[in-house]
Amino acid sequence: MKIIASNFKTNHTRKSTKEFIENINKFLIDKNIKNDIYIFPPATALDRFETTNNLTIGAQNAFYVKDGSYTGEIGKIHLDEFNIKTILIGHSERRHILGETQKTISLKFNYFKSLGYKIIYCVGEPLEIKNQGLSQTLGYIQKQFEGIDLDYENTIVAYEPVWAIGTGVSSTVEDITQIHKKLSKKLSCPLLYGGSVKASNISEILDITNVDGVLIGTASWLEEDFKDIIDIANSKN
Repeated sequence: MKIIASNFKTNHTRKSTKEFIENINKFLIDKNIKNDIYIFPPATALDRFETTNNLTIGAQNAFYVKDGSYTGEIGKIHLDEFNIKTILIGHSERRHILGETQKTISLKFNYFKSLGYKIIYCVGEPLEIKNQGLSQTLGYIQKQFEGIDLDYENTIVAYEPVWAIGTGVSSTVEDITQIHKKLSKKLSCPLLYGGSVKASNISEILDITNVDGVLIGTASWLEEDFKDIIDIANSKN
């Protein structure tokens, strides 16, 4: 079985998210899809959705508190309201655009680990590091595991090279194979690839050894595109 995850980022409204999830849920049932599907809507669109067992709704982000005085953040009580038990942590846009440090990221990881959450933990290198070679790339990624319990059983790791996210340029098969081979020796959890994944390359990516699924942005925001991706992935089983 593969893991197919959609990160809505700052897209979709409460209304469109509800329609999207309901239609995807029906699609999974009608097509008898067996893969695990994850959807991460924006916080304003979280709700209690009736979904089949292999469709999980998660949070893109939350602060490492139950509640409190943290303007603009959401805490555990907000996720509890909708029975959310899955979260993305460490995404490159939170690291590089919103300034989250490894210390903050590890605090989030360990807080939600203590609550038993399923965590999709993201790692990846910017272009200037990639251009320095494999050794530097692996060293950069290694630092992103500082403070992270790699033995936590509810972890999924997503390798997302920063230079391939939202650019339309995906890593080559050789690039993905090389990094995933190295990471698989370090990790016992499922390992996803993310970075301009779309219907035209999903089959090739899922054929790569040590790729257990994908984390998708842009190509998963349109319902029909996401259905195509799910359908292609299902055919690989």
